Amino acid sequence: MNLVRVSFVTAEGARVEAQGADGASLLSVAQAAGMPLEGTCEGQMACSTCHVIVAAEWFDKLPSAHADEEDMLDLAAGVARTSRLSCQILLSEVLDGIEVRIPGEARDMQRR
Repeated sequence: MNLVRVSFVTAEGARVEAQGADGASLLSVAQAAGMPLEGTCEGQMACSTCHVIVAAEWFDKLPSAHADEEDMLDLAAGVARTSRLSCQILLSEVLDGIEVRIPGEARDMQRR
């Protein structure tokens, strides 16, 4: 099994290194690494609680967002040009080393 390296940058600026299996969703890797991403809809694109900001140099390596994802991002706080829903990003060898930032507005109601 190939592992893909991911760097998360928290809202406070701390860097958290993680790894996920090729084909795993970025959301599942983020949650396993303790990132405050709720993922309320469990990857069904019915919420924006897994919103992340992808580093500019990695953004163009991702498949284009579907219209449904764009609609959900319209509802997210702190959206940037390189915003994506982490549930829609599947890890692959091309993304080995990807860097994503957790927006300051991220909330995880499960971690009160």
